[in-house]
Amino acid sequence: MTARQRQLHLNAFLMSTGHHEASWRLPESDSHAGTDVTHFQRLAQTAERGRLDSIFFADSPVLHGDVTQRPYGSLEPTVLLAAIAAVTERIGLIATASTTYNEPYNLARRFASVDQISGGRAGWNVVTTAGDAAAKNFSLTGQPAHAQRYERAAEFLDVAKKLWNSWDDDAVVADKAAGIWADNTRVHPANHEGRHFQVEGALDVPRSPQGHPVIVQAGSSENGKDFAARYAEAVFTAHQTLADAQAFYSDLKHRTAATGRDPESIKILPGIVPVIASTEQEAQRLEQELDDLILPEYARNQLAGVLRVPAESLKLDEQLPAELPSEDQIEGAKSRYTLIVNLARREHLTVRQLIGRLGGGRGHRTFAGTPEQVADAIQEWFEAGAADGFNIMPPVLPSGLDIFVDQVVPILQNRELFRREYSGRTLREHFGLDKPADLSARVPLPV
Repeated sequence: MTARQRQLHLNAFLMSTGHHEASWRLPESDSHAGTDVTHFQRLAQTAERGRLDSIFFADSPVLHGDVTQRPYGSLEPTVLLAAIAAVTERIGLIATASTTYNEPYNLARRFASVDQISGGRAGWNVVTTAGDAAAKNFSLTGQPAHAQRYERAAEFLDVAKKLWNSWDDDAVVADKAAGIWADNTRVHPANHEGRHFQVEGALDVPRSPQGHPVIVQAGSSENGKDFAARYAEAVFTAHQTLADAQAFYSDLKHRTAATGRDPESIKILPGIVPVIASTEQEAQRLEQELDDLILPEYARNQLAGVLRVPAESLKLDEQLPAELPSEDQIEGAKSRYTLIVNLARREHLTVRQLIGRLGGGRGHRTFAGTPEQVADAIQEWFEAGAADGFNIMPPVLPSGLDIFVDQVVPILQNRELFRREYSGRTLREHFGLDKPADLSARVPLPV
């Protein structure tokens, strides 16, 4: 299959007023958007109008940062997805949930419910959640070690799949004449006994039209890539350069093949923050307007937290300190730490310049230009073996998504790189993924 025969996969990553940390300060922005369900429903309808594969919501079980400096109120994303499912028909619905601070039965049930409500459009972005602050919300004194979190996550996914597969596709017969609602021999207990979890029963939600939710993953550490190769069907990742994106793409496809899976069964979507205007100069002006609204002291404190150094050691008009922790010493988001340090070192950025570069997408690639230039940037990485599609991260919402759908998507369609109409109804169909087979050869539940 040639690069031109492949079709892009596009996901819209939605975040209150937009991904740029200063977007809420623009006159057009609604400072209360993060808890306004109608705001997100309209965004989802816009993404569906553009025939995007899916929308996505990040999440963390902790209140990050200083609420005086940036809006942090947010809705629990699976609840939000249920509300969005009611006003959309085709767009895929992906939410983040932590394997460190949930139990398999509750979370599998929650995502299976969204999958049923939406007719098979749900996806779960699996995260292990870094940081001591989250741990302290769950009766722990600090975060579990990085490797331990991934070990728990692997078993968590194994249990979730057993639960989603506890109903065969044809278990519900609804035979009114015979008085039989479901065939009990086609419903199976999980019977899981593991190191972290003991789960006995079957799920109380039957299988959805797509079998079970699509599994998404976003960690790019060594543990994260091994986990993705084993479980993930789509991967959200961050890269600043084409070469880095190509290396990650090749590595993860090879790791996936080494597990016995088809490399085409995992879709790799780097993030891109497109600042779009009718001319390149106008796009750059808009980007600078946003960057000028960044609060330097707040951004420096956030950067210090990522780098695990005292904020006072980061001088705004100097480069990063020569001595920083190694990635091995980071128990949090290892790959993002390395990306940020490499960016600063490679381009000899001062701390002030670095926080400006991170303000738009926290390490994801930012790109300012015309609709044609944005389409060119997407096409270049897609055809150069760096991506199967992109995680579109509008810097300002709703305007950033509107202009992408109305002006960039038609260009990609005219170049025959992206669909004009949906060919299926489930998220698996959008991503070109097979429906998981049900597993029927197990011991039935007692009558």
